[in-house]
Amino acid sequence: MNSVFMTFFVDHGIQERLNEFISRKGLRRTSQRSAIVTVAFSRDEHFTADELFDRVRKVDSETSRATVYRTLSLLVEADLLREVDLGDNQKTYDPNFLDKPSHNHLVCIDCGRVVEFEDSHLDLLNDCVTRRLGFKPVRQSIRIEANCEQLRLKGRCPNLIATRLTGKRLRKKR
Repeated sequence: MNSVFMTFFVDHGIQERLNEFISRKGLRRTSQRSAIVTVAFSRDEHFTADELFDRVRKVDSETSRATVYRTLSLLVEADLLREVDLGDNQKTYDPNFLDKPSHNHLVCIDCGRVVEFEDSHLDLLNDCVTRRLGFKPVRQSIRIEANCEQLRLKGRCPNLIATRLTGKRLRKKR
């Protein structure tokens, strides 16, 4: 395993919850699974399975794509990651919903930029609507799709340029 692996740290609570979950499922801890978990939680940003695979391969070249997909399923099942639909017809994973269970996403349909936000007004509205309809709110996730202001006003957007330079696929406009 590459020494880069040692520079990442996983929150002890996440590791503990995962270990308990793995034990309950009768699974064992593996170095590949540990590398995947460490890399998945090393940044506070959304990622796809392929993006995670690319990042993991830099620290552990033995990890297979199938192991990444299986581990992602385990993390979602353990309620440590959340699958989020950001409108690009592929699964995106959100590692920071544990700290912010009621956060929302603004998605630029021009450049693909994703901005997370929280708003107490939305929380209050969510609480009022769900209680009025006879439910108790557990979490909320709102996705707002919008056009890029910089592209509209200035004719160019640094996020769009960066997206194209990194070779990431742009979201399809609706």
